[in-house]
Amino acid sequence: MSAVARPRRPRAFYAAAGYVPGDSVGYLMNQVVLAMRRRIDRRMAALGLTAAQWYPLWRIRLDGSVSARELAQASGIDAGAMTRLVDRLVSKGLVERARDRSDRRAVCLSLTDAGEAVAAKVPAELAAVNNDFLRGFDDAEWQQLRNLLRRMLDGADER
Repeated sequence: MSAVARPRRPRAFYAAAGYVPGDSVGYLMNQVVLAMRRRIDRRMAALGLTAAQWYPLWRIRLDGSVSARELAQASGIDAGAMTRLVDRLVSKGLVERARDRSDRRAVCLSLTDAGEAVAAKVPAELAAVNNDFLRGFDDAEWQQLRNLLRRMLDGADER
């Protein structure tokens, strides 16, 4: 008899009868995300940034000069909202607009020196929040949690 691996059949961990939303993985993950966002928002406020402002600054720092459209797509918000957000970042002196050298119709966003200084602090704040939430985990548990979450994301792609 050959040892041929059979595809794993999906297992149903939940049933409609007796389903308790507060015990679901989705609910618990959402609660963790909400709690992390609240903590991140407080830490970013200390840098003078709102919840909406820190992510675009960080993306510009990571990606370099980008268009508002690219930034809107990466942020998951519509172009109009991104334009208003960029206007606020420009008025705070953190971001500047410049015409794209290869396409004069396009406008690129880049960080000012002040924007770079603030954006450089974002990774430390994010790392601190993640570490706060992982307090009490050992290295193996941290790796296992990341691997399990990746498997869940992979499972979401199958359907």
